[in-house]
Amino acid sequence: MDHVADQRESMSLVRFDAFVEQRLYAEGHGFYAEHGSAGGARGDFITSPEVGPLFGAVIGRYLDQRWRDLAQPDEFRVIEVGAGKGTLAAAILASAPDCLSALNYQLVERSEQQLEQARSLLGDRAEYSRNLDESSSPGVVLANELLDNLPFRVIVRRGSEFHEWFVEDGTAIVEYPAVVEVGDWPGKLPEGVAFPWHEQAARWIAVARSAIGTGAVLAFDYGVSQTADLVGRAWLRTYRNHRRGADPLVSASVDITTDVGFDQLAPDRLRTQSEFLEGYGIQELVAEGRRIWAEGAAQGSLAAIAGRSRVTEAEALLDVDGLGGFLVAEWRVG
Repeated sequence: MDHVADQRESMSLVRFDAFVEQRLYAEGHGFYAEHGSAGGARGDFITSPEVGPLFGAVIGRYLDQRWRDLAQPDEFRVIEVGAGKGTLAAAILASAPDCLSALNYQLVERSEQQLEQARSLLGDRAEYSRNLDESSSPGVVLANELLDNLPFRVIVRRGSEFHEWFVEDGTAIVEYPAVVEVGDWPGKLPEGVAFPWHEQAARWIAVARSAIGTGAVLAFDYGVSQTADLVGRAWLRTYRNHRRGADPLVSASVDITTDVGFDQLAPDRLRTQSEFLEGYGIQELVAEGRRIWAEGAAQGSLAAIAGRSRVTEAEALLDVDGLGGFLVAEWRVG
C-alpha cells in the first residue's frame, strides 16, 4: 500500500473527488469562483427556483407543516445551503408562510459573488454565511441541487476488490485500489462499471443534521433510489453555456456533477419532486392562480399575470420526464 501511495505521488496523481473540488471551488480559478454561479442557480440550465415563484410557495407550505409539527416555536430556523443569488429564498419569503413571524432565514453559499447578489436581493430579511454551523434551534435545512455538486469519488468493482479513479496530470483517468473501506452497498454493483461514491455528501448530511436541534433536512436533486440503477445511465455530467457533456477533463471551465445514488445517503423518506409538490398543495395554488387571473385579466394587473404564470410553472415543475422526476430526500432530526 505504501508503494501504491508513493507511485501516485510520483506520477502527479490526484484522487477524482479532489480533482472535482479543485476544478469547481478553487479560490480565484475554480468554475464557481470564475463564473460566479453556484448551488441551485448555475445559469447553465433551468432549475426549479428559476422556473418561477411557485416552487418556493410550495416549499413555504412544507415549512409551515414542519413548524406546526414542532408546536410552532417562537424561533424557526431555515438554512438554505447552496443558496446561490437568493432566488428560492425570495420566493419562500414572498409567499408569506404562516411561520413567517418565527422565521430566521439563513443563506449559506460558498461563492462570495453569489452571496453579494443575495444580499442585494433580500437585504435584512435574511442572514448570510459561507459556512454551515451547529445549532440547537428547531428548523429545516434546505438544499436544491446541491448534493450532485459536492465532490464525489468514483469506484469500480474488480473481482473481490474495489478500485477508484484518479486523475493523472489533469489529462487522464487511471484506476488504483480503493484505500478505505467503502461499505456494503458496492457489493450490489456489477463488475467493471464505474459508479459515484457520495462520501462527501454523506458527511454533509451529518453536518446538516447537526445544524438544527429538531426538524428536518430536505434535499432536491436528480438521481436514483438505488446506485445500481445507474448502470447504462450517463450519470457523470458536465455543463457549460447551456450544453451538457460527459468529459470532466475536457476543460477547466465546466461544471462537474453526478446523478445521486440516494441509497448511499439513507434518507428517512424519498419521493419524486412531482409527488412532493402534489402532497404540499401545488394544485391548490394553481387553482388560486387561475381564479386571480380570471378576476383580473381584463385589467392586466401584475397579480393576474402572476396567477396565470402558475399554470405554466406547474407544468414544468411536475413534468416527470424533467424537473418533476427529480428526487426529494428527507432526513428527520430529533
